[in-house]
Amino acid sequence: MSDLAADLAAERRAAARLLLRCPLVTATSHPEEFPLVRRHADELAKQFEQVLGYRLVVEPGFARLLKAGLGHGGGRRLERASGTPFTPRTYAYLALALAVLVTAPEQLLLSEVVTRVRAAAAEARVDLGEPNRAVERRALVAALRRLMAWRVLAEDEGSVEAYAGDGAAEVLLTVDREIARRLVSGPIGRASSPGELIDLAAASEHAGPRHTVRRRLVETPVVYVAGLDERERDWLRRNQRREQRIFEEFLGLDAEIRAEGVALVDPQGELSDLEFPGTGTVAWAALLLVGELARRWRDAWVTVEVVDLVLAELVERHRRAWAAQYVESPETLRHAVLELLERMSLAEHGEDGWRLSPAAARYAPEVRDR
Repeated sequence: MSDLAADLAAERRAAARLLLRCPLVTATSHPEEFPLVRRHADELAKQFEQVLGYRLVVEPGFARLLKAGLGHGGGRRLERASGTPFTPRTYAYLALALAVLVTAPEQLLLSEVVTRVRAAAAEARVDLGEPNRAVERRALVAALRRLMAWRVLAEDEGSVEAYAGDGAAEVLLTVDREIARRLVSGPIGRASSPGELIDLAAASEHAGPRHTVRRRLVETPVVYVAGLDERERDWLRRNQRREQRIFEEFLGLDAEIRAEGVALVDPQGELSDLEFPGTGTVAWAALLLVGELARRWRDAWVTVEVVDLVLAELVERHRRAWAAQYVESPETLRHAVLELLERMSLAEHGEDGWRLSPAAARYAPEVRDR
């Protein structure tokens, strides 16, 4: 490969990694990287379509990578700035706000957004309750702030945040209707229920398990063979070495192949919003819990009571270094730790309790003879 070809391949790889990490890239959010995406738009669109079955739309001011879903149980929740998960009500406000902004004027007042949202809710038979309740205002503000983060909305005068505490607060907003129209990637118009929408969003337009397995490899921490159906397992066994080369060339990812499954590892540590091991009380406690369970109950199911017992021992040992909210509330700590391990595919939940997944073995303590 010539130096020029190598440079072009490196540019495309950097642009592809950016789009995978940030499926919406604008000239404002990424002023240095966006020209790179536009320069390689055609090749990137072809690569994403061939490798993952994703559609890439590149416009003069933004690029939107339209991903497919991962099926039931494969979604990732939205969170507020505080880390609090969106409630069903917040999701409802987000969907309603986006629906009305698609056809809204370029500029409008927050009070008009509220009026349009409530009208759309009435049309969809969604009960939003008393409009001036603080809980309703906070949910709407969280939804609008998410749309601002996605560049659908921008504040011209005033602050949306003020509306959470004062229902009379007014804000002048600017709407980017083009981004609003491209934001939703699922086939909403073809779905008659939430479950059907999840199924349709995960369906590949191409026959075979190729895109299904590749998407899971890219979008989840690890793909276990036991979690695949027969056709998917057979495809992965026959193609795993070829896939290793494809993902290295396309995204700069290394594939760790084991009998239990495959994990894609990013040497640069950029493509995941979850880190393990990580910093903070929850990540620290999760790492220590994995070590203790691997040492004492490596392949066994353990009850919640056992988990609580181990965490109590760890809290006693590290009480001075850990955050008070977790030290004082063992149930809160347990919930956060187990949720992190499950999201990282390091532990699984079943009728008999909890059990470590195969990938957790890498965090088991090593015992060496002296």
